[in-house]
Amino acid sequence: MNISNMQKYAKQFSEEKGFGVNTIQTRTLYLMTEVGELAKEILSISFHPTEAKMQLAKENIGLEMYDVIFNILDLANQLEIELEEACQKKMELNKHRTWAER
Repeated sequence: MNISNMQKYAKQFSEEKGFGVNTIQTRTLYLMTEVGELAKEILSISFHPTEAKMQLAKENIGLEMYDVIFNILDLANQLEIELEEACQKKMELNKHRTWAER
């Protein structure tokens, strides 16, 4: 599934579930909440990780990553941004960007 298809799915799902009533500001706050949940999952394996803890955390981290992505997709839809195009443009810009000396 590519970004455009994911964005279409997010639009359809949001319409089905009635998420369209959320403002851009509300959706942004939901996004921040999900980023916080992702950070919490990552922190759960930061100290004394065990194999069992790592397996469970990896699954939970993946689910939280999806929630972050979904909120970004929904926000892009509300702002009428084609995220795949934005990603391609930014990737091209990054090819010529320097972050640090090597």
